[in-house]
This record gives sequence, C-alpha cells and structure tokens, in this order.
Amino acid sequence: MSSEQIIETLKEKGMRITKQRALVARVIAENDGASCKDICCMVRTKDRTIGTATVYRMIKSLEDIGVVERIDMIKIQE
Repeated sequence: MSSEQIIETLKEKGMRITKQRALVARVIAENDGASCKDICCMVRTKDRTIGTATVYRMIKSLEDIGVVERIDMIKIQE
C-alpha cells in the first residue's frame, strides 16, 4: 500500500492528516516488514520532533483500521 493510499484510508476513517502522520505513513509504505522500533528510528532520523509515542500511536491506529498487521517476534533463548 502506498503512502497516498494509507493517507486516504485515514481520511476515510475521519482522522486528521498531520505532518507527523504523513511522515509515518510514508516511512511505513517504504519499509514493508520493518519492526515498530525500526519505523520509529527511521521517522526520528527524518524529524527529531516526532516522539516515540506518536509513532506507536499511529502504528496502532493503522493496525486498528486494518492497514497494517503487527506480528510479534519470538526469539528462542540458547
């Protein structure tokens, strides 16, 4: 899904499209399969004013409306 499609879906769900949300949408669209932590780091390298909580809230909102699917990773301890 492109960032434009993500933004359009957010608009359809009644969410305001802020500069921060548009940036997070673009990073997610460009990095399919990235972890939440990686997305947060990428967003913060582009705009240091965007907080971690903002990124995680956006990811949660996208998950709630079915745009992204969060998959938990399990690592086996040796």
